[in-house]
Amino acid sequence: MFGLVVRFTLKDPESAGGFDELVGQTISKIRDNEPATLVYAVHQVEGQPLQRIFYELYRDRAAFDFHEEQPYIKRFLAQREDYLSSTVVDFLNLQSVKGVEGE
Repeated sequence: MFGLVVRFTLKDPESAGGFDELVGQTISKIRDNEPATLVYAVHQVEGQPLQRIFYELYRDRAAFDFHEEQPYIKRFLAQREDYLSSTVVDFLNLQSVKGVEGE
């Protein structure tokens, strides 16, 4: 499995609304078109209204690469910059799991 966590900091409340709308448009396409994307969870951080955390888990690196090449993801990556003040990405090495079938 291949995973990552992304922390987005949004510019302001208006940007948060636009970002959340963009995420909503994108995540439905991920659900419909990416069976090897095992988990794609978007979280708002309690007490931090301008923070969003994405937790992404893919069957393998090839599934992540496939995800990144989709036109709706390229659109998301380009448009998200309008709303963000910062992005932090952490790539993960899975050690153990419950709830997702391992390989």
